[in-house]
Amino acid sequence: MSKKKVLFQKQKFEGWKTLNDTVMGGSSSAYCENIKSGLLLKGNIIEKAGGFVSCRSSIYKPTLDIKEYESFELKIDGQGRTFKFAVACEDDLLGLTEFIPGGLRWIKSFPTKKFGTTDIQIPFNSLKPSIRANKVSFPFKFKPSKIKRLQLLHSKFGDDGLPNNEFKSGPIKILIKSISVI
Repeated sequence: MSKKKVLFQKQKFEGWKTLNDTVMGGSSSAYCENIKSGLLLKGNIIEKAGGFVSCRSSIYKPTLDIKEYESFELKIDGQGRTFKFAVACEDDLLGLTEFIPGGLRWIKSFPTKKFGTTDIQIPFNSLKPSIRANKVSFPFKFKPSKIKRLQLLHSKFGDDGLPNNEFKSGPIKILIKSISVI
C-alpha cells in the first residue's frame, strides 16, 4: 500500500460546485466557495420538500484510480453536524445506473465536532451503495480504480435511509480543509 495522497486541500478544490435540494423541488440555498483554507459550504437549509445542501467535484475524466489505498481521510470543521460523504464510480452495468435520477453513490455518514476540526477516516469497505438516500440491495461492487465524482452532503437522511438525528434546518457554514486517500 502507498502512503497518503492528498486529493484536495486549501484553495485546491477546483471544479467543485454546489448541488442543493432545489433539484428536487426544495428551497435550500447554499454555495461552495474555494477559499485559502479549503472549500467553504455556506447557506441556509430548509427541510420541507428536500432537506439537503452539498458540494461535489466535477466528473473525473479519466476516472480517478485510488485502488492502491484503503480509505478516504477528510478534515472538516462541521459544527457538530452529521454529514454524508458520497462517491460515484463506474458500475458493472455499462453505466446504466447513471440513467437513474441521482445515480448510484457509495456513501458513509459521519459526525463532526461542534468546534474545531474533525479528522475522519472512511474505509472503502464501509461505503454503502445508495440511490437518492435509499439503500440498494443489489450486490454492486465499489471500484476504487474507477472513481467518477466525490460529494459532501448535509441531509435530513443518513446512509441507512433513516432520519439524520443531527440534521438542522437553518444557517450552515462548514469548511472542508482536505480530502486525502490513505
